[in-house]
Amino acid sequence: GQPLGPRRLSLKPIPKLPNMEAFLREALAKVKRQARGCLAPELCFQAVRAATERPFAEGVRREQELFWVLLTSGQAQALQYAFFAERVVHRWATPSGASWSSAAPQPVRKAAVIGLGTMGRGIVTSLVKANIPLVALEQNLEYLNKGRKAVMLLLEREAMKMEGGAQTLDFHNPTHLQFTVDFNLLRDVDLVIEAVFENMALKKEIFQKLSKICKPGALLCTNTSALNIDEIASATSRPQQVIGTHFFSPAHVMRLLEIIYGRHTSPTAIATAMQLAKALKKVGVVVGNCFGFVGNRMMFPYVQQAVFLLEEGSRPEAVDQVLEDFGLKIGPFRMSDLAGLDVGWRSRKDQGLTGPSLPAGTPARQRHGQRYSPLPDLLCEQGRFGQKTGKGWYQYEKAGGRTATPDPWLHNFLSQYRDTHRIKTRFIDQEEILERCLFSLINEGFAILAEGIASGPEHLD
Repeated sequence: GQPLGPRRLSLKPIPKLPNMEAFLREALAKVKRQARGCLAPELCFQAVRAATERPFAEGVRREQELFWVLLTSGQAQALQYAFFAERVVHRWATPSGASWSSAAPQPVRKAAVIGLGTMGRGIVTSLVKANIPLVALEQNLEYLNKGRKAVMLLLEREAMKMEGGAQTLDFHNPTHLQFTVDFNLLRDVDLVIEAVFENMALKKEIFQKLSKICKPGALLCTNTSALNIDEIASATSRPQQVIGTHFFSPAHVMRLLEIIYGRHTSPTAIATAMQLAKALKKVGVVVGNCFGFVGNRMMFPYVQQAVFLLEEGSRPEAVDQVLEDFGLKIGPFRMSDLAGLDVGWRSRKDQGLTGPSLPAGTPARQRHGQRYSPLPDLLCEQGRFGQKTGKGWYQYEKAGGRTATPDPWLHNFLSQYRDTHRIKTRFIDQEEILERCLFSLINEGFAILAEGIASGPEHLD
């Protein structure tokens, strides 16, 4: 019995919720936490808030104003640049004239991963998610069983996140995922990714074996973060098939895949690695061979500056806070704790920067005529390796814990260190922290471009 006149939703009054203020306050805190430094999510929140407080026409006007702020912001330009840069890097080229337009990839019907540590597990998970059948290999049964358990746990978590659940990830099927200690099972794979820890002798020994066992066309990839690809390739009879595929930790989450060609790497090998990146839904970036390649090479001076700031009077939590407020997902010290301080320590020992191979009488804070800080080495000597041991630059609730809290022990340790080396503590402001960390990162980027290790700025970015 009601008249059927048009009923415009936009003219209806907005029902008042009893706890609106508290609800909005909580929502804003959550948005700020999840999207640190990003304008858009916060302005979206403000648009929704306006809808609860004003009539429809005013709310729409407010939304338009906010949208205009975003449209003309530096963040919008930066995001557009990032979007197009990701597309530019698909079009790779090397100084020798090989390029994406002339090289064709080989099909990868079956793969293998050697080593089931943190990196190996993440790589196995990525391959299973991409539906590529694979063999996972470890050196002995104890490591194999430990690795298998960890991989299964990861895959179950990933399956729960995916639409359609575990049916979509066929990881209990041995033809899809096989665990073994037997190198002979690698005879028919199209591609092997070696992911053992950073030790040149060990990697060369594995590549020599692969060279004998794998079929002639198989691609031999190394997940190294800094070691020389040419030296690894020299252990094989087919250097043209050897290529670096540097995954970033955690490998099943991070989208970047650094693809490093050596002196002899064939264009087909590069094209195949790029095709693999695409299959794994990662952004493959082709770069040249030098110590640390691009990602880690830029990271070294950045982290080094952060440590120098501690020497001069700052604290890990202060440095991290400044860089995270600037918009980085995680500051240098929390990042080091997450990755494990022992990784860098092992690398510095191999380079002869620290440890027993240093000649007696080497000054503590100088190496090769350059300023050096032994602070990270001293922490490692104390067994403080980061999250895995529950203590690093921060302390954690337990070994393997995730929540970083400032550590009074470390603050005390820093002031003793400054006394020992007669360094006068000074107050360091946010601007100095930001500039010293970022400029060292940027300068290294220019050096990489100048040397032709990366073929364009987009590859660095």
